[in-house]
Amino acid sequence: MEKKEDLQENSENLNQEEDSKTDENLSKLDSEIKESNKEETKELTLEDKINELEDKVARTMAEMENQRRRFEKEKEDAFEYGGFAFAREALNLIDNLERSKQSLESDQKLKDTEALKKISEHFDVIYKDIISIFKKNNVEAITAMNKKLDPNLHQAMMEIEDDSKEPGTIVQEVQKGFMLKDRLLRPSLVGVSTKSSNNNKKETEDKKDDQNQQKTKEN
Repeated sequence: MEKKEDLQENSENLNQEEDSKTDENLSKLDSEIKESNKEETKELTLEDKINELEDKVARTMAEMENQRRRFEKEKEDAFEYGGFAFAREALNLIDNLERSKQSLESDQKLKDTEALKKISEHFDVIYKDIISIFKKNNVEAITAMNKKLDPNLHQAMMEIEDDSKEPGTIVQEVQKGFMLKDRLLRPSLVGVSTKSSNNNKKETEDKKDDQNQQKTKEN
């Protein structure tokens, strides 16, 4: 009987030891799985950080390139158009010269005198010299007379009846316009042609006659 009990007790002890070992193994395996998951999470996080840094570096490089291009454009514009404001102010010289000449020519006391002729010649020489200096610095007058009105270059100040010209043709130049290379310094102030009122009436009547003739044919 004692042997039987001893055997049973030994068997129970063995079972307990096996269960204990199994629990330990399971616990160890669980720990290993958790550690493995942690390492994978760490690796993913590092990869994400690397991708984020690469993205930031790419954005920074792109921004630096854009800034470099802007700087180059500003430098180029400063070189090409640095005298824009000065050139526009200098146009007053031409305006004052032309006004002075017109004022003298309209003076009845000086009209048809030798003095006026000489003064006008001097004005013309000065005017040509100024225009020549402007051209050397890429400032050129805009062609206006007998051209079709271009809103980018001309500014219409008045309409002038002229049936010999197409409507919208420039027939008078009030003030000369100028360009600095491809930039507008100031537009030409001009008068443009328009059909006379009599001509407009005639056109209206002709249209009515055409309409009446068309209606008659249809009937």
